[in-house]
Amino acid sequence: MQESPQGVTMEVSAQVSVTTGRSSRAITGHQRSSAGTGYAVQHRSEPDLSADPDARWLALLMHAAFFLLLSASLARFLLRHPGEARTPWIIALSVGLAVLYLLGPVLGSRPTPRRLVWLSVLVVVWMVLVILAPSYAWCAVPLFYTGLRILPPRAAYALVALLTVFVVVAQLSLAKGFDPNLVLAPPAVAAVATAVFVQMQRQAARQRELAAQQRELIDALLRTRRELAATERREGTLAERQRLSMEIHDTLAQGLSSQQMLLQAADRTWDSDPSAARRHVLTATGIAERNLAEARRFVHDLAPADLAEGGGLEEALRALAARETVQGRITVRCHVEGTPHSALPDRVQSALLRIAQGALSNVREHAEATAAAVTLTHLDDRVVLDIADNGRGFSPSAPVVRPSGGLRGHGLPAVRARVQQLGGTLTIESAPGEGTVLTAAIPLYPAPPSPPAPPMSPEEPV
Repeated sequence: MQESPQGVTMEVSAQVSVTTGRSSRAITGHQRSSAGTGYAVQHRSEPDLSADPDARWLALLMHAAFFLLLSASLARFLLRHPGEARTPWIIALSVGLAVLYLLGPVLGSRPTPRRLVWLSVLVVVWMVLVILAPSYAWCAVPLFYTGLRILPPRAAYALVALLTVFVVVAQLSLAKGFDPNLVLAPPAVAAVATAVFVQMQRQAARQRELAAQQRELIDALLRTRRELAATERREGTLAERQRLSMEIHDTLAQGLSSQQMLLQAADRTWDSDPSAARRHVLTATGIAERNLAEARRFVHDLAPADLAEGGGLEEALRALAARETVQGRITVRCHVEGTPHSALPDRVQSALLRIAQGALSNVREHAEATAAAVTLTHLDDRVVLDIADNGRGFSPSAPVVRPSGGLRGHGLPAVRARVQQLGGTLTIESAPGEGTVLTAAIPLYPAPPSPPAPPMSPEEPV
C-alpha cells in the first residue's frame, strides 16, 4: 500500500508553512546573537548559545521541531504501512538520521571539512528516506535552515534548490497523474524560507555594522572627553602656576630685592652715616614683615598636604594629632562624632584643618599644656570643630605682652577671618589657669557672603 501523494503534498505544504514561521523566528534569534560575534553575512556561524539565552531557546525550538517532524513522519508510515518489508529499513534510517542530527552541534559551527561531510551524509540519509516514504519530506525546511546556516551563500542556495527538486521528483513519481500543486508548492515554500533567512541575515549584518559604528563613536567620544579633561587640567595647572609666579614676583621677589638693596646701602653707610644705615635697616625690616604676611597668605590659600593625600578631613585631623604628639611635649587626642550626610566642601575641610593646625601650634608654643583634644562634630546643619587644652589659659579680652615687649596676636585674627569667610562663628572660652577651648562652627548650607575681615589687631594673643 503506497502513501497518497496528494495527501502527503497537502500536509507537507501545511507543515512547511508552519515550519517556515518557526524558521524565520529562529533565524531572527540567530541574527540577534550573531550581531555581537562580528562575523559578516558570508560567515554563517551558529550563535553563541551560552552568551544569548534567547538564541539558545530558539535553537532548542528548531531542534525540537526537527525531531517532532521526524517522529510524525515515522508514526505516519507505521500507521499506514504496517508489516511491510521496508519497515525495518525505515526505522533504522530514521534512528540514523536522528543520531546524525544530534552530532551536528558537537562538530562545531564553522564550515570545516568534517562539518561538510556530516551535512552531506545527513542530506543523503534524508533523501533515501524520502524515496522510501515521501512523508519524510516534512523535514525539508529544517534542512534548508541547516544548510543556509552552515554553507556559503551560493553553496547554500544550490543545496536548497537540489533538495526542492528532489522533493518535487519524489512526489511526482508517486502521483497517478500530473498535479500542478506538487510542482509549484515545494519551490514556493523553499523560496519563501530562503528569502526570509537571507533578509534576516542582511538585517543582522546591518545591525552589526551599526553597532560597530556606535561603538567606534562612543570610543571616540570617550577619548575626546579624556583628552579634553586632561587639557583642562593642564591649562588649569599652568594658569595656577602663572598666577602664583606673578603673585610671588610682584610681592615676595620685589620685597626681597628691595631688602637686598637697602641692606647693601646700610652696609656701605654703616661707618660714615650710622643714622642713614639704621633707617635702611628699619625700612628693610618693614618690608620683611610685609613679605612674611604675603608668604603666610600664600600658605593659607594652598591646600593642606594632609588633605591632598585624599584621606579626608577626619584622617587629616588624626594625622595632625599624631604628629603633634610625636613632635611636641603634649598628648593630642582626636575624636569624631556623628556622620556627615554628604561630603564636606574642599574649602571647608581646608579651613577646618588650618584652624586646627594654628590652634595646636598656639597650644604647643604658648599654653604650657600637657594634653589637648581635637573634636569634630557633624550636626544636621553645621560642622563644629573644638580644640581644648589644659594649659594656663588667658583672658581673651586682655592683650598679652611678649617678653621682649610689644604685642602678639596674628593667629586668632587669621582663624576668625577663615571662619567669617565661610559664614561661621568662632568662640573662645578661657580663663587664667583653666585652659582654653576654641570652637569653630561652620554652616553646611550657603550663607550670605560676610564682609571682609578687619585688619588683624594685636589685641588678641596667639
